Amino acid sequence: MTDESVVQLDNLKQRAMVCTACDLSEKRTNVVFGEGNPRSPLVLVGEGPGDQEDKTGRPFVGRAGQLLDKALLEAGLSRNHVYICNTVKCRACDWREGKPYNRPPTDEETITCRQWLVPQLDLIKPRVILCIGAPSAKNLIRRNFQITKERGKYQPCEFAKTAIATLHPAYILRQQSATNDGGFSLLVQDIQRAWAAAQKLLEQENLSQELQSTLEF
Repeated sequence: MTDESVVQLDNLKQRAMVCTACDLSEKRTNVVFGEGNPRSPLVLVGEGPGDQEDKTGRPFVGRAGQLLDKALLEAGLSRNHVYICNTVKCRACDWREGKPYNRPPTDEETITCRQWLVPQLDLIKPRVILCIGAPSAKNLIRRNFQITKERGKYQPCEFAKTAIATLHPAYILRQQSATNDGGFSLLVQDIQRAWAAAQKLLEQENLSQELQSTLEF
């Protein structure tokens, strides 16, 4: 990612922060654009912000986010190594008796928010995208994606060289018990697999550029 692209990404963020393109903007607290290393070859993409993310303006900071941080750490990484964002930038929720209740974003909301997600990914140019959860995979890989059958496998993706889908930390938390990690070890493996692929693709790209420079010389 060039310095110019970093500036363009920040400009895109500033525009997204005041977006009113769909009804989610009416009751949000913060737009959750994304954070991390925009020069990383690996981008993690979830579905959308929840309560804590809406309050802080940061992706994956609730209980699921804490589990994701733990998985990154066990994979030998941190948020400084990757970039993290969501397919929609505002919390999707229904209000009943003055209280918000999380719900999946509608297709219309997801499509509307692609005006931010697509240029965001275009500017970062990740070599690998790790889709966190089935909704993200259905958005970025294929509409009929089946995460139970296709998790952890390399997939074609128009926004990166390849994409991998993994279990959502919120799902893992619901499945965990005293005798079952709920799929946490699979999440760690998928992060490691995605990072290794991203590094390999980056190395190949650098070697190709060096070879091209030698030929031109």
